[in-house]
Amino acid sequence: MQTKNPILDDIAKLASGAAGTLHGMKGEVETALKARIDRMASEMNLVSKEEFDVVREMAQKARAENEALSARLDALEKKLAK
Repeated sequence: MQTKNPILDDIAKLASGAAGTLHGMKGEVETALKARIDRMASEMNLVSKEEFDVVREMAQKARAENEALSARLDALEKKLAK
């Protein structure tokens, strides 16, 4: 953007440069923040969603087996009581 006023040209160049600098800083801040969050998560020994889903599925299967065995035991106890 060229104008006849050199002061306005300088202000426009300064604003353009500042916008570019801020954009670059945004990327650096995002990268640093993501790295810090990843580091904190690893220090806290958090599990991944995939690991959680596997354990949850195992627990559901164990609960279903436990309920089936409990029903079978109840039936056997009733049969034995007769």
